[in-house]
Amino acid sequence: MNDLAPLLTPEGRALLDAVRGTAPADELAVATRLRRDHPAELVSAALGQARLRQRAEAKFGAEDARRMFFTPNGVEQSTRASVAAYRAERMKSLGITSVADLCCGIGGDAIALARAGIRVLAVDRDPLTAAAARANAEALGLAGLIDVREADVTEVDTAGFDAVFVDPARRGGRGRIFDPEAYSPPLSWAIGAALAAPHAALKIAPGVPHEAIPDAAEAEWISDGGDVKEAVLWFGTEPGAVRATLLPGPRTLLGTGLPNPEVRPVGRYLYEPDGAVVRAHLVAEAAAALDGGLIDETIAYVTADTLRPTPYATAYEITDRLPFNVKKLKALLRERGVGILTVKKRGSAVEPEELRRKVLPKPQGSRAVTVFLTRVAGAPTVLIGGPATV
Repeated sequence: MNDLAPLLTPEGRALLDAVRGTAPADELAVATRLRRDHPAELVSAALGQARLRQRAEAKFGAEDARRMFFTPNGVEQSTRASVAAYRAERMKSLGITSVADLCCGIGGDAIALARAGIRVLAVDRDPLTAAAARANAEALGLAGLIDVREADVTEVDTAGFDAVFVDPARRGGRGRIFDPEAYSPPLSWAIGAALAAPHAALKIAPGVPHEAIPDAAEAEWISDGGDVKEAVLWFGTEPGAVRATLLPGPRTLLGTGLPNPEVRPVGRYLYEPDGAVVRAHLVAEAAAALDGGLIDETIAYVTADTLRPTPYATAYEITDRLPFNVKKLKALLRERGVGILTVKKRGSAVEPEELRRKVLPKPQGSRAVTVFLTRVAGAPTVLIGGPATV
C-alpha cells in the first residue's frame, strides 16, 4: 500500500466498513467475493488496512483504531495512546499552547496534543506517513488543530511555537538502533532544536546511557501497565532532574540522589521495582520508602522484613531459598504440589521457558508459585514465593 487516497474515497471507505473484523482465516473468501465488484488492488488495500487497525487497537483502543489509517511502521513505532495523553497533559500543565511535532509518524502524539487543546504542526518527510497523519486528524475531528506538513524536519522553522516535540526514528533496515547519533535525525540535532525552543520533549529509547543525557535536560522514564515504553528528555523544566512515571495514574518517583542501598540477607519479602524505576536508576529511592536493601549489589531486587504498600514495586512473600540446582528445584515443586509456575530472572543466564520445561514438565497439583532466578551476595540462587498483598 503506497497510496491512501483510494481508501479515502466513498468506495474505499465502504470497503473498509465491509472488511472490518475479518479474521485471517476468512480473508481469502472475503477478498474473492469483494473483487467481483471492486478493483483487486483496492480490496487488498482495504484488507491490509483492516489488519493494521486490528493490531493498532492495543495502542489506540478499538474506537479510535477503527477510524484511523495506519502504515506497518506506524503501528509498530507510534506512541501508545495512554502515554501520549500523559505527555500532552504535562505539556498543557506547563502552559504550552502550540507544539511543533517533528517526526510525527501517523500522528499519535499530535492527536493527544490536539485533544488537550494544543495547536500542532505535525511534520514527517515520508509522503505516505504524512498522508496517514492528515487522514487521522480528519477522521478524529481534529483537523482544525493539527496542520500536517510533508517536509524534512531539519528544514522546518519552529520559531513561534511554545514547544518542540521530537520522536526520531530508532529503527533501520537491520532493526532497532541503539546509537543515539544513528537516530534519524541524530539525537545531537534534536537536542539543538530543543535548546532553541522555550520548552521541548525528546522521545528516546529507554535504554539510553545516562551519560548521554545532557545537563540541561530532565530525564523521565515511563511505563504503562508495568511495561517500560519510553524515555523522554524534557527541556525548559527541571535541568538534571530524574523521574520514573508509572501509568495508569500517573504516579511519579523523583530522584533525590540517594546512594545505592546496602546489601542485606534475604528477608521475608522481595520487591520487584517497576522497570521505569530501574531504568531511571531510582531503586534506592524505592528501597528507602520500604526500609529495604538489595539482595546483591548488582541486582535490582529489594528485600525487607516488613510489607509496605508501594506503587513503584511489586511485593512477593518468599517461602524458600536454595542454591541454583535444577534437580532440587524440581523435587521441591513436586513436593509442594505446584501446578502453575511463574519464572522471573535478574542476573541469571538461564532462560525462564527452558527452566519451566525442566522443573515442571506437567502440573503436580493446583498451587501457584513464583520462582526468581537471581544472585544473592554473588551466588546463583533460587527464591520461591508468591505475590504478597497488604
